[in-house]
Amino acid sequence: MKDRYRLFLRRKSVFYAFDTETNRFESLRTRDRTEARKLLHAKNEACRQPQMNVQLARVYLQHSDPAVATRRWQSVMEEIVQTKTGETRSRWEHIIRAKALDHIRSLVGLETKPADFLKVLRSGGVSINVYLRRICNFALDMNWLPWPIIPKRQWPPVRYKPKRGITLEEHQRIAAREPNEETRAFYETLWHLGGSQSDIANLRAEDIDWNDRVISFFRRKTGTAVQIAFGDSLAAILQKRPHDGFLFPRLAPMHEKHRAKEFNRRCKGLGIAGVSLHSYRYAWAERAKTAGYPERFAQAALGHNSAAIHRAYARKAQVKLPALEEYERALNRKILDFPVLTSKSTG
Repeated sequence: MKDRYRLFLRRKSVFYAFDTETNRFESLRTRDRTEARKLLHAKNEACRQPQMNVQLARVYLQHSDPAVATRRWQSVMEEIVQTKTGETRSRWEHIIRAKALDHIRSLVGLETKPADFLKVLRSGGVSINVYLRRICNFALDMNWLPWPIIPKRQWPPVRYKPKRGITLEEHQRIAAREPNEETRAFYETLWHLGGSQSDIANLRAEDIDWNDRVISFFRRKTGTAVQIAFGDSLAAILQKRPHDGFLFPRLAPMHEKHRAKEFNRRCKGLGIAGVSLHSYRYAWAERAKTAGYPERFAQAALGHNSAAIHRAYARKAQVKLPALEEYERALNRKILDFPVLTSKSTG
């Protein structure tokens, strides 16, 4: 293994260390050759040990995977894509083309330094932070790396933009301005069910049980089964939709980004900022909390993939969730029926 630093005598008889990697000189601050050689040896030993560790790791890992010494991050990212399907695969195909990842594409995994990852993180946003962690963890799980590039505690924290639920007034303005009946019904269904836009757009007439007034579907993202009852307001909307096939035949085959763009254009025209189609889920959760809707019902209705919820519901395979609309009506009746104390009654 070649030494990184070489001894160099410059003018005024001062010894310098020449860095063969950066082509820079560093003063050893001595004119004594013996002392200069000791300092140079210490500098070479300091950088030789990490290199030796990498060489040893490469030898051990090559016994299990001969390609580990040459595998680059681009290959790692492509392997991750091959393990994904559907919309998840589309998201990964999009993210690995990000410009921020260009710095590490051609780097060999074993030769990657923390500074390389930090440069990527500084040039990218929240999504790069999230997906770079997943890329590194995938390489670790596949034994393509002997240790994490950046220790877990040193990863920059993920800071998402603040999100909020859409208000009733904003929803009513959007629905009133929407000229397309199908799209307007879609927004109304999102308001009443709080589902993700892809789940609601792909609802079928066969998912509705009119006898029990229950809608059943599987979340496309997690595969979680959801059964939620609906009230009179949503029933009136659903009765006007097709009686077989997709409830929203124009929106169902549309990509989620195009549905989002339509919604964003409508919001922009009305001067409504800070909301997206996902804001309907936040709004539903906020309404549920305000109405006193049990948390376990709310989690199941939103399809949260919670291990605790799954354990609680495993004993009962079929769970019928009350309609949020009925909870809100009951809450309003309770407030109106509450006896008001007057001066006579207290006297």
